Order: sequence, then C-alpha cells, then structure tokens
Amino acid sequence: MQKVGVIQGDGIGPEVIREARKVLDVACERNGLSLDFEEFPLGATHYLKTGEVLSDDTISRLAEKDAILLGAMGDPRVKPGVLEKGVLLRLRFHFDQYVNLRPVQLFDGVPSPLAGNDRKVDMFFVRENTEDFYVGLGGRVGRGKSRAELNLVRKAYEAKFDVGIDLKGDDELAFQIGVITKGGADRVVDFAFKLAKEKRMDLVTSVDKANVLTDVYGLWREAVERASKKHGVAKEFLYVDAVALHMVRNPERFKALVTPNLFGDILTDLGAALQGGLGFAPSGNINPEGISMFEPVHGSAPDIAGKGLANPVGAILSAALMLQTLGHRKAAEEIERAVREILASGKHMTADAGGRTSTSAMGDAVASRLREI
Repeated sequence: MQKVGVIQGDGIGPEVIREARKVLDVACERNGLSLDFEEFPLGATHYLKTGEVLSDDTISRLAEKDAILLGAMGDPRVKPGVLEKGVLLRLRFHFDQYVNLRPVQLFDGVPSPLAGNDRKVDMFFVRENTEDFYVGLGGRVGRGKSRAELNLVRKAYEAKFDVGIDLKGDDELAFQIGVITKGGADRVVDFAFKLAKEKRMDLVTSVDKANVLTDVYGLWREAVERASKKHGVAKEFLYVDAVALHMVRNPERFKALVTPNLFGDILTDLGAALQGGLGFAPSGNINPEGISMFEPVHGSAPDIAGKGLANPVGAILSAALMLQTLGHRKAAEEIERAVREILASGKHMTADAGGRTSTSAMGDAVASRLREI
C-alpha cells in the first residue's frame, strides 16, 4: 500500500481536491490499487488558530509518505508569502523536489486563444525548481558602504557570498543573485532527456538567455550537451524570447522543453493560457529519488471559494500525474482519457471556460466516464 499525504489548503483547494479524490477512488477501484490517504490541515485556518505554518513534526510525518497531493495556498487574512513560502517552498526545498513538471495540453472542446486555429498544443516543460534567481539571495542598500554575507544551503552543497557595496550619491541599489550549479543543472536536464526518450521524442528544446547571462546559462548549456550525448536525443538551444514567440505563433513546434527556474515560471503560465487557463493545468514538484508533491497550477481564488465555480480539472490531472509517478501508468492514462472525452463532449465546462458546470458536477462527470472506460 502506498501512502499519500493530502493538503487541501486554502480557498478552492478543498473543493478541487475533493473532486480529485473522487476520481482517484474510481481509478484505484478499477485497477486494484490501494492508496492510504492522510489529511494534513495546513493553511490559513490552521495558521490563524495555532500560529504554526508548518511544524517539524508535520514534515516528519509527511516524510513517511510516498507522495503529497496539495490543493492551493494563500488567504487574504494572512500576509502574502507567509503560507506560500512557509508551506509550499519549504516542502519543495526540504524534500529537494528539483523538477517542476508541467504538461501543457489543449483538449478538444476547451476554449483557448488558439482554439479555432486548428493548432495542436501538446508539450511538457521540465523546469528546474531549486536554483537560478529563486534562491533568495539579494538585498537593498542605500548611500555609503555596506556589506552583506549571504548563505545558500542545499542538501548537495553550501555556498557563502560576501558582498561589499560602496554606493555614491543619494541613490538606492537592489540586487538579486542567480545561482546554477553543475550538479543542479545536470540532474534536472538529465530528467528531461530521459523523459523525452521514454516518450520516444527525438528533440529537447533548452531555454535560456545565454547571450546576455553568459556565466549561469553557459554552465546550463554544458549540462544540456552532456545529457543529449548520454541519452542519444537531439537538442536545440533557443532564447526565452524566441520560445515565447513560437509558443503563440507555432505551438506544435515544441514537444519537450527544459528550462531554468525563472524562465520556466513565466513560460509555463503562458502555456496554461494556451491550454485554456490555469484551471486546466496540472503540475508535479518531483524528486525522482524521494517524495514528490502534486498540485494544480491555479491559486486559492478566495473570491470564488465555496461557490462551486472552481475548475477541478487541473487537480484531477495532477492526481493522474501522481499515479504515473508512483508507477501506475495505466490508471493515470485512463484518468486523462476520461477528462479528454468529457471536455470533448461539450456537455461539461466550468465557469472559467464559459460553461455552467459546477465543481462537483465536473468531478462526477469525469468519475462516471472513468467507470465506463
């Protein structure tokens, strides 16, 4: 029996996770799978009641799980960043979930900026999830001399930066440091090429801005060269601005993309727009050797919480991605097929896509179709 920690979270999180669990139950029943779910009441309500964001004891209990399924984090009653950093980022870094896997698929029947153009959107992004310009190293200084010691601690390494600044005049200066290591780049790029090979894809597109940020992305390109030779899969290097252009004008050009953290963050949300919106987008924060966490891309959307308006498709597809990562490919593919057929039928669409289907009714429709497959 595999164990799954469930964090419903805030806003619409509990609603979409409820539907994901509904579909998971059917998938497990059909395929003879046994998953043991344990709820963890993390989020705004827990924080406001206890003053605790994420305790060491909770992390220890989550460490006993095989995977984590999360709804959404964020609440207007709590200062922005407290829950997002205190729960989401802490879990990602603690469990070293260095891969952010973002499938981007536009299903038939789903309205999109590209719908009606007969464009095929079916790609996946492998985004590096722990380095680049998201390591939290930076600061602001005013006039005069200033020094700062910045520390970066990861499971694989520890780095210290001693920054000295002598600012003339009355100006103010802000800085942010981006970090890419050989080991950090190698492991995520290797994951991308291995996945492309498993999917029988013959090309991986690497995204960077090596013409300007030559040091960090020069090292990144070296990792891509090594992985391409190792796996026998061709590679191409494109600048991030060119990738954004082609995603809109010619999305069928891409199948597999690997990106540093910052550019991946931006491009994957562009991908979500192409596939119909954030409500349709799943994601996985993956440690191939450890515990991975799966969540829909959308936020907590407190303005529609409790109204039955949330789109659960992203959460349902995130659950399918979880099953696939746990080794249950057939069950995962059946869930995706059920979602695909329900959306293509045109009978069920939530409010974010111009429909009138409620959150629970969408979950019911997918679960019902899954039983019939």
